[in-house]
Amino acid sequence: MLVTGKEILLDAQKNGYAVGAFNVNNMEIIQAIIEAAEETKSPVILQASQGGIDYAGIEYVAALAKTAAHNASVPVAIHLDHGTDFDQIISCIRNGFSSVMIDASKYPLEENIAVTKEIIKIAHAVEVSVEAELGKIGGTEDHITVEEKDATFTDPQEAKDFVERTGVDSLAIAVGTAHGVYKGIPKIDFDRITEIRNIVDVPLVLHGSSGVDYDSLRKAVSLGICKINIDTDLRASFTKAIHEFIEENPTVIDPRKLLGPARAAMKEVIKEKMEVFGSVGRA
Repeated sequence: MLVTGKEILLDAQKNGYAVGAFNVNNMEIIQAIIEAAEETKSPVILQASQGGIDYAGIEYVAALAKTAAHNASVPVAIHLDHGTDFDQIISCIRNGFSSVMIDASKYPLEENIAVTKEIIKIAHAVEVSVEAELGKIGGTEDHITVEEKDATFTDPQEAKDFVERTGVDSLAIAVGTAHGVYKGIPKIDFDRITEIRNIVDVPLVLHGSSGVDYDSLRKAVSLGICKINIDTDLRASFTKAIHEFIEENPTVIDPRKLLGPARAAMKEVIKEKMEVFGSVGRA
């Protein structure tokens, strides 16, 4: 069933678990996510990045995601990840996304607030949820690259001010994670999560969570993280399964036989994440 991002995250916040938000680029990835969610009875978020939309086209992404959500037996939100382009955000809303992210974190605080409020005014008018970001999360997420030297942690008092002035539905915070493949071991600032949680009343979001050890993710959830984004780990399992199949079956040319094992591999990774996030049995 298709629900808003706000609805799915408020339940997570109330009941002390996190919802996995998994990036989608094609049919097999969406199928893997929905199958995992149904088998574990987990609410889930299908999210498309700007790069994913550029690759597949908004009509294809929206049609696949909406078909999956409407046929699913668990709550599913369809979310735009890291939206920076006004026209694309509006396009996602028009094509049936139930949640969008406006990422204006590259701007100074006042400009970030102004841009976010503009999107919220439009989205809330049609009952679409809005996620925003405060602080700069390092690494690369399709069109957005933040060098390590430019990454900045979210200031708790700024977070409080930002939420109060914008009315945003959820907030992505920078606490030590990064997009893409980690070069070392990520160190999450748990005290910062706690401080923000104590003065901010909307669900908090953790980006760049692929590669973070499971004990750290569990602790982050226990401290108030309600949405956890996963992309790189899905790409890695997808690619590994295809490589292994080709090595064992070098003469096979049927795309279905290549993509089937990749879908199965992703599903197992997703189910594992859902166990860690505490979303199993919450649907």
